[in-house]
Amino acid sequence: LAKCHFSFVLLQSYRNMKMWFFLCLLIIGIHSNSYCCEPNQQGVRNQIQRGQGNRNMLRQSVGNSVCQFACCFYKEISSGENSGNVFFSPLSISTALAMLTLGARSDTLTQILRVLSFSPREISENEIHEGYRQLIQMVNRKNAGLQLHMGNVLFVLDRLKPQDKFLNNLRNFFEGEAYPMNFKRANQAQIKINEYVAERTNGKIKDLINNLDPLTEILLISYIYFNAEWEKPFDPKYTKKNKFFVDGNKAVEVPMMFGMGMFKHGYDEQLSSTVVQMDYKGGASAFFILPDRGRMRKLEKRLSCERMSKWRTLVSKSSVNLYLPKFTLYGTYNLKNTLYKMGVMDVFTDKADLSGITGQPQHRISQAIHKAVVNVDETGTEAAAATGMEIVPMSVPITIMFNRPFLMVITMENNILFMGKIVNPLKKD
Repeated sequence: LAKCHFSFVLLQSYRNMKMWFFLCLLIIGIHSNSYCCEPNQQGVRNQIQRGQGNRNMLRQSVGNSVCQFACCFYKEISSGENSGNVFFSPLSISTALAMLTLGARSDTLTQILRVLSFSPREISENEIHEGYRQLIQMVNRKNAGLQLHMGNVLFVLDRLKPQDKFLNNLRNFFEGEAYPMNFKRANQAQIKINEYVAERTNGKIKDLINNLDPLTEILLISYIYFNAEWEKPFDPKYTKKNKFFVDGNKAVEVPMMFGMGMFKHGYDEQLSSTVVQMDYKGGASAFFILPDRGRMRKLEKRLSCERMSKWRTLVSKSSVNLYLPKFTLYGTYNLKNTLYKMGVMDVFTDKADLSGITGQPQHRISQAIHKAVVNVDETGTEAAAATGMEIVPMSVPITIMFNRPFLMVITMENNILFMGKIVNPLKKD
């Protein structure tokens, strides 16, 4: 039987306070040869019917799905022996899975939809794809002061012809492009692919692909690019070394940023956690969630879309002395193992049915790797670095110091772009 290697790649990086993200998700090798997430049972179909003409309803349904997936995926990778740093993009991973549904059939399709929290009784495949189309349009919309872009491209072995319907749907729903490629000449193909990605990520990703397998027949690349500045940047001259308590027995010295002024914050009683919201120019926001001492497990166990949706109304502005560490995180995850535990099983076995891609059912995903990196610092712009302390009302400021493990969630119009846990700011992986 012929072999078909199929890859999904998304790359992310986040740098300076002009923050930029690239997330790398790699699903390699479609070879010939207890669910965490339950479907959303809140009447999506009825909502859609009641909201005919509201083009945001499907996007909202997909956004809810991404949130459900984020919580499930986070709990899966942070459980067991993994007590270290975490960072990933639920939007990118779920988008890759959604693109797979264009070609998945039978139980393979059912399992993917279930893990994405979709029920065929509540929402049709076409509505799901339309929701992703609207979400990608929102992400790619121009915003003053913020750069945010998602893209998808399909490189196909020049002797292989994917199904026309699959290619049309990839183009119409995911803004995907398709190009023929001679993977047998792996070095030349790798150069062309890397040049393509570098051009579309403003040169931030120059060597996305390394050691391209000459047996590759289909390469699907998805990327998300995010570049934004804080509305309220930190001044680097106030960044000082301070202790960060990794656990009850270990402390490390980290560069701790300091800001004094009016910050949005609140206390979530159900999570026993302090929530700080920091906004970016252009409409995106970052939420930093600091659990009380000894309450991280409680936070992780009770974290839900319902709780996160309340944070925007929970927080309010008041005078704060805010301490936040500078940090860089790299996240690498074997998605095959994690998604299998979450319920996406057949796609990794000989039971897989991805016949909607090539017209032949004898293909399976052999490997799935997700890589991400995030860097958080003060500003990255000369003008912002010169900004002084903010004039605040005559009130005693409270002190919020992120000097122990905390969570981080980055959103855009209530859609989760990135999610992470900082356990040790000095440990990059």
